[in-house]
Amino acid sequence: GLGLNAIVAFTLVLGEGLTFPQAMGVIVAEGILITVLVLVGLRRYVMDLVPLELKKAISVGIGLFILFIGLVNGGIVKTGAGTPLELGNLRGLPVLMTAIGLVITIALLARGHRAAILIGIVATTVIAIILEKMLNTGQFGPGQAQVPTQWIDTPDFSLVGQFSFRFFSHMGIGVAILTILAIMMADFFDTMGTMVGVGSQAGYLNENGELPDAQKPLLVDSVAAMAGGMVSSSSATTYIESAAGVGNGGRSGLVSVVVGVLFLLAMPFAPLVGVVPTQATAPALIVVGWMMTSVLSEREEVTSDGRIVRSRGIDFGDIEVGLPVLAAMVMMPLTYNITNGIGAGFVVWTLVKMFRGKAREIHPMMYIISLAFLIYFLRSFLGVHA
Repeated sequence: GLGLNAIVAFTLVLGEGLTFPQAMGVIVAEGILITVLVLVGLRRYVMDLVPLELKKAISVGIGLFILFIGLVNGGIVKTGAGTPLELGNLRGLPVLMTAIGLVITIALLARGHRAAILIGIVATTVIAIILEKMLNTGQFGPGQAQVPTQWIDTPDFSLVGQFSFRFFSHMGIGVAILTILAIMMADFFDTMGTMVGVGSQAGYLNENGELPDAQKPLLVDSVAAMAGGMVSSSSATTYIESAAGVGNGGRSGLVSVVVGVLFLLAMPFAPLVGVVPTQATAPALIVVGWMMTSVLSEREEVTSDGRIVRSRGIDFGDIEVGLPVLAAMVMMPLTYNITNGIGAGFVVWTLVKMFRGKAREIHPMMYIISLAFLIYFLRSFLGVHA
């Protein structure tokens, strides 16, 4: 997701010295490559190959990641002076707004209200605006939490089409190709993880943890990645925040179409959208993160055809299952990266199987993917700056 923005800004532009059009050219090239992989069926093949336990771990890991983002955005946790993290300043107004939003959202959820998350965001924003007006608190975060002086702004399309493939000559063919592959892997597995996690929450996965008709959303995501680079966006991909829509009851593709249309209509009203502070959306992320951890439990589910299916939990006492699952779950929030968590799960899964003398049970593609992730993790030693 947004990790690709950091790669473009800090690695490609600041690190490699690429111009912005050249950096966008890298994104376009990555989008073309990943689209080809979808058209030949490789991307869907890899998704279906992932063991069910790892798919559940990916879903839970993304949930923990979303929850952690909510805690950080809400000011409940922050970077510590002598420790990586510590409790935030609970006396500050930003944390108070997060707490108010959480109380409202949880209360509505407990009452079974379908629009609990949306109402929580709107109510918290209104309260934040009132408090800012009364106390003159200033900015709450990226959102201003105050009535804007300008309601409409003209969208700027000057960067559309500003991409160039001259990065090959700037970086060298070898480094350029490895950089494209590294970004492609991040995009590839970020999307896979998000589809599994959000699909699980929506109840779309079958008993094997597979998403029916996955080829369609994969193709849309791949073409969007390519198109994103063409309009100077790095990179258009499937975002984990989509789980908030599912948590509010959104289940069909019509939801995505409506959201897309509303985004287009909202472009001139960017100052109004900027009113919403991060503390208003933080409770939504925390609640959605909790929702996505439900796949850990063992429960009975009724399928669309009326059959009752027992959903397996995860046996953490079995090292073949528990260790790779734990690696995938904790690495996502702790490294702030979905791909790192998926890669850790793949590598540990393969290694434990080999150590237990079950190398022949591992699908050859799992070896290839695990090796690719090892190279991805060791890219700094190999001179791949991505």
